Amino acid sequence: MTDTPDSPEHHRHIRSYVLRQGRMSPAQTRSIEEGMPRWGIPYAAQAIDCAAVFGRHAPVVLEIGFGMGFTTAEIAAARPDTDFIGIEVHGPGVGSMFKLIAEQGLNNVRVIQHDAVEVLRDMIPAASLAGIHVYFPDPWPKKRHLKRRLIQPPLVAQLASKLAPGGYLHCATDIEDYGQQMLDVLSAEPLLENTADGFAPRPDYRPLTKFEARGLRLGHGVWDVIFRRVA
Repeated sequence: MTDTPDSPEHHRHIRSYVLRQGRMSPAQTRSIEEGMPRWGIPYAAQAIDCAAVFGRHAPVVLEIGFGMGFTTAEIAAARPDTDFIGIEVHGPGVGSMFKLIAEQGLNNVRVIQHDAVEVLRDMIPAASLAGIHVYFPDPWPKKRHLKRRLIQPPLVAQLASKLAPGGYLHCATDIEDYGQQMLDVLSAEPLLENTADGFAPRPDYRPLTKFEARGLRLGHGVWDVIFRRVA
């Protein structure tokens, strides 16, 4: 079936990304060619064995949409006892992440270049994750596009099911309206409980990006929402 905007195939799920591939630099292309065999996890419709992938038993945190990878790398460097799986579809970001892994010797990071919704469905075992990070997803600010936002009840239910009891789901956005939606959707999920009274303060493990710091200086806000999987 052709995947047209009106076809059932097109509407089977909300994708975790908008395909804006951008221009790949020679360094990013080389990083992907060299990094994918070492630190990439190919998409496959079967569950990941994280102990085999990382060569150890450790808590695993999943990040959806790591952008250029700077935040992911900083968090992973600060938490060497935790393993991180980052999902990103855009080539420049994947290349940048592999470059950071190589430069910083980050043995606790792996990358999947694929749609996060399908990765969650097919590759992440139930109750297996210590945490999930969703930082600054596409806000889709226009009213007619709100249904395209990633944080919606069906996906949050799936995310919650992948968390081990006590595992956390941490979302962050610089769009207040989206922050409120995140808070509302996560509050309605019965497998989750809020760790704060409403929005949460930015935890120490999430570094302040240059873009975020500039926005805060200009009076712009950032909203963190952190929920925990109940037993």
